[in-house]
Amino acid sequence: MWDIIEIGPEQVNQIVPLFDAYRVFYRQSSNLQEAHRFLLARLNRKESVIYAATDPIGNAIGFTQLYPLFSSTRMGKLWLLNDLYIAPDFRGQGISLLLIDRAKELARKTEAIGVLLETEKSNSIGNSLYPRAGFTLEDSTNYYFWHAD
Repeated sequence: MWDIIEIGPEQVNQIVPLFDAYRVFYRQSSNLQEAHRFLLARLNRKESVIYAATDPIGNAIGFTQLYPLFSSTRMGKLWLLNDLYIAPDFRGQGISLLLIDRAKELARKTEAIGVLLETEKSNSIGNSLYPRAGFTLEDSTNYYFWHAD
């Protein structure tokens, strides 16, 4: 019913509205032009991999974006599942799990050691979804962030 496709630079317009809605969900201002520029730059520089879920007529209804990272202690590549978003009308239909499965497939294909993600503690949907998708909450580590203001 749903197809999962890899998005290339020539298809970036299909997911710009979804990416913008994702950012708005995380309290950022809408900016379709900058969203397009950002996504196109990531794809042109091969800095990320983007998968889109499409409906039967080919419209993008959800997406995930992954960035490559490396772990020195584990001496291996891993993928950061940084973005995952499903259009509101299509939520609750298993589309997130399909996108996550494709991310896992990418990890296996690239011989990565795993997939890492983070979400806000208040994201009850994500915090319920990720354990069902096989992710383990790593509560033995602290996450710190330095803001370059």
